[in-house]
Amino acid sequence: MNIFTEFRHRVIEAVASLGIKGANGGELNLEKLGIEPPRDASHGDIATNAALVLAKQAGMAPRELGEKLAAKLSEDPDVMEAGIAGPGFVNLKLSDGFWRKQLATILEKETDFGRCDLGGGLKVNVEYVSANPTGPMHVGHCRGAVVGDALANLLAFAGYDVTKEYYINDAGVQIDVLGRSVMLRYREALGEEIGEIPEGLYPGDYLVPLGKSLAEEYGRKLLDMPEDEALAIVKDRAIDAMMAMIRDDLDALNVHHDVFFSERDLHADGEKRIRTAINELTMNGHVYKGTLPPPKGQLPDDWEDREQTLFRSTAVGDDVDRPLVKSDGSYTYFAADVAYFLDKYRRGFKEMIYVLGADHGGYVKRMEALARAVAGDDAKLTVLLCQLVKLYRNGEPVRMSKRAGQFVTLREVVDEVGRDSVRFMMLYRKNMEPLDFDFAKVTEQSKDNPVFYVQYASARCHSVFRQAAEQFGGEVVVDPDDLELLTDESEMALIRKLAEYPRVIEAAAQAHEPHRVAFYLYDLASAFHGQWNKGTDNEALRFVKVNNPQLTRARLGLVQGVLNVLRSGLAIVGADSPAEMR
Repeated sequence: MNIFTEFRHRVIEAVASLGIKGANGGELNLEKLGIEPPRDASHGDIATNAALVLAKQAGMAPRELGEKLAAKLSEDPDVMEAGIAGPGFVNLKLSDGFWRKQLATILEKETDFGRCDLGGGLKVNVEYVSANPTGPMHVGHCRGAVVGDALANLLAFAGYDVTKEYYINDAGVQIDVLGRSVMLRYREALGEEIGEIPEGLYPGDYLVPLGKSLAEEYGRKLLDMPEDEALAIVKDRAIDAMMAMIRDDLDALNVHHDVFFSERDLHADGEKRIRTAINELTMNGHVYKGTLPPPKGQLPDDWEDREQTLFRSTAVGDDVDRPLVKSDGSYTYFAADVAYFLDKYRRGFKEMIYVLGADHGGYVKRMEALARAVAGDDAKLTVLLCQLVKLYRNGEPVRMSKRAGQFVTLREVVDEVGRDSVRFMMLYRKNMEPLDFDFAKVTEQSKDNPVFYVQYASARCHSVFRQAAEQFGGEVVVDPDDLELLTDESEMALIRKLAEYPRVIEAAAQAHEPHRVAFYLYDLASAFHGQWNKGTDNEALRFVKVNNPQLTRARLGLVQGVLNVLRSGLAIVGADSPAEMR
């Protein structure tokens, strides 16, 4: 239960019970009525701006309305104190009994605490990674993979019907380059001296095994075939091999897609699907024949000084109309994007989320314009851009990979520091902020390493249960009635932190910001470690009290509540909740 949503309903009921009406006896506009934690925790647990936003409508002074509202809310059995602050904010301090009921709910819901129906089953497609199948994924792909996967997990937890999708860019110039690069390694495997890899081809050693396997299967037959026929075979084998490598790398990162969509399918049957998509846009008045003025600055690759087939994207929010057909009659990359978006829309998705690298910034407006042209208000498109990741080791930049030839691979990073460290740290900055990833810092065991600090909290929770079992000769079962013994203010503060979780989930899902979950987990871990340390300093606050089994059970309920939320949040992040640290 989101307690802030719950108290918004209670405030609205209190306003209604006061008989307050708008101008001429009309209904009040409650749209801007907000409920949130006070900026100063000493002011209470919940603050509402109700008096401020409703006073003018009600023809009353804000503080006058606030006093009436505070008096009414003070009658609520869960409200211990209601007061006025500033120009008319109403602050509520909730009873300890209320917080203990929240803990009981957390224990009942287990890892489903915080799960909600915010999305109402809305079909959402989250497309992420979508790396060209031309080699191993690099660390730049890693951030988008984690952000996309965690976002998909978050949206599913918030009640959306989510499909995780990977768009395989297996058509176009880069695949021709891949085929020629593999042919070179094939010739090398046959014993030819190939020398330096020519500029423009992929130089990485990862293509060597593929060249050897082709040599073993075909001998010199590929060299005796017409070049186009041989390249077609090599390209098919290369794409399959690269996608197997990519899937394996993603699996190591705990990233799993529901759908792998091949761009080649759009170009099949004489590019029928692309032609159909463009025809549909044409019928709806979004395509015309015309010329484009030369853009300012450096000319883009798709600009041509001639009459051409153009998408009228400026009519739907873009800066410039977009070419759909090249001078040689082939379709532009954007034409394939049109067909792909239309395919998603026809599959019934009401929101399409694209997680892309920061270098795709120029892609955003044209895609948003395309969504408006195809779907109008019936579907929404969102593009999330992920800034670059810079790798360091003890503060020094990390050199590129020998295997990949030009970059550090995702797999090298995962193999060195572990998937949990990679996933958590890739979420420990907002996606549009640059991220510095230091191998030394993400493996150190300290508070400054967020993933260690959060997982250490999980391990400590388990250690409390092990200690209790040792002291009491077996598993200790928590009875909700025992929670009445939780009376210390620090215990109430920890429960209040736990109760924030549903609000964090809803806000993060609405904003498409999974990093909020990682931030919250760190704050929760800090609160739990703080309570642990208080027990170290003050024996009366220890979780396990050998001479007081009932109090022990109550405090184990608190520990279990922390563990439930840690497990839930770490599952969204895509990391484990360990029982012990190794």
